[in-house]
Amino acid sequence: MANALRIGILCHPTYGGSGVVASELALSLAETGHEVHLFSHEVPPRLARSPGLVQMHRAQGVPYPLFHSTPHDLAITSAILNVHRAGGLDILHAHYALPHAVSAFLARSAAQADTGRPAPRIVTTLHGTDITLIGNDPSYAPLTQFVISASDAVTTVSRWLADETRARFCPGMGGPCGIDVIHNFVDTAWFSPDAKASPSVCRQSHGPTAVHVSNFRPVKRVPWLVRAFAKASAGSSARLVLVGDGPDQAASREVAREMGISERVLFLGERDALPELLAPADVFLLSSSSESFGLSALEAMSCGTPVVATDAGGVREVVEHGVTGLLSDIDDIERFAEHLAQLLHDRTRALAMGEAARRSAVERFDRAKVVSAYEALYRRVLAAQR
Repeated sequence: MANALRIGILCHPTYGGSGVVASELALSLAETGHEVHLFSHEVPPRLARSPGLVQMHRAQGVPYPLFHSTPHDLAITSAILNVHRAGGLDILHAHYALPHAVSAFLARSAAQADTGRPAPRIVTTLHGTDITLIGNDPSYAPLTQFVISASDAVTTVSRWLADETRARFCPGMGGPCGIDVIHNFVDTAWFSPDAKASPSVCRQSHGPTAVHVSNFRPVKRVPWLVRAFAKASAGSSARLVLVGDGPDQAASREVAREMGISERVLFLGERDALPELLAPADVFLLSSSSESFGLSALEAMSCGTPVVATDAGGVREVVEHGVTGLLSDIDDIERFAEHLAQLLHDRTRALAMGEAARRSAVERFDRAKVVSAYEALYRRVLAAQR
């Protein structure tokens, strides 16, 4: 590829949004012909399942009695320096402000002291809780503000998160706070309605099926979701399929028992075969109290599955109320349950919304379109330094 870039991507190795987007971006850039290195302390699940030509650098700090925890962030910084000294990196793309933008900044600073080659430029993508929760904590807020201002470009995954970032951090910077909004994306060929043909627990149901995918953190409110499902499905054979694992799984099981619906709620744990679970479902559920984008909802939409969600953060930038799904106020469990009941039991309406959801995913959030936006940003940042 002419003018191929050498790109280093830093991310958390999670099933969550930031790890998924960073891995898929790395794979897409490598497929396009760029030289891509991914730095993390474990191999992200989306990267592990792919044969893509991304060079993985698993950087784990050495355990030492002086450290309370293993310093993965410092090991990642050293790994970046090794790669840069060996062959050079044009761009460091940090997904999540802490610790990855900090590691990128340290690596760039160290590279500037080297005389062999130009230091890489830094692009920082903010994904949500690095701004609204972790970065906003007084223990980390000054550092978060610093790495935002020290980055050569900053992106957010939604307009809502860009506004939140400006409100929380930009007033103290003493200057403009330029933020590019580049929405998350989905591989519409993989997350496709065609996945309905694959064997799945959702296809084996004798009644309508709702599905939810998350890390079961409190912000996802899975116990609240189980209560809403119980209200919406009372007297029916509808099933709820919960995919993922995390701190609220035990509480969610307890609510299912309390509501007398344990036999209709399935806990599948973490799975990689998401399209095969999303495509056959009648409705996808998202009940978060805060959500910067809603990647899991987008993946469901790409599979042709309509969404019932809380109107949290950037979700309305993904789900169009009354067209691709139904939104309710964050704490209105009655309206959420009402919306869920409508799509569980009105198959004609659910199918129409599912078709609209698929069109929206393809037209607005297809992988190629969003990856091109990142490529253009990288070249703009590099051109500005000349």
